[in-house]
Amino acid sequence: MAHVDRFSVTMAPELGVAVRDAAARQGTSVSTWLSEAAADRIRNELLGAALDAWEAEDGPFSDEELNAAAAALGDARQTGAA
Repeated sequence: MAHVDRFSVTMAPELGVAVRDAAARQGTSVSTWLSEAAADRIRNELLGAALDAWEAEDGPFSDEELNAAAAALGDARQTGAA
């Protein structure tokens, strides 16, 4: 078995129920669901930092650039929406 890092976590009961339900809907264990959620969060934070660095060097993204990116991702974006 691969090496694993064990954690003990606490959360509000309502959140615990929601996590268990989400894991069940996905057909996975709570541990796997939480691991994937943590990995997603880390990727998002790293992407945000990379985009912040890009904008610091090259200036803010224009609405045109943001709309093109949204279109490439298949996401409808309203111009100027935050």
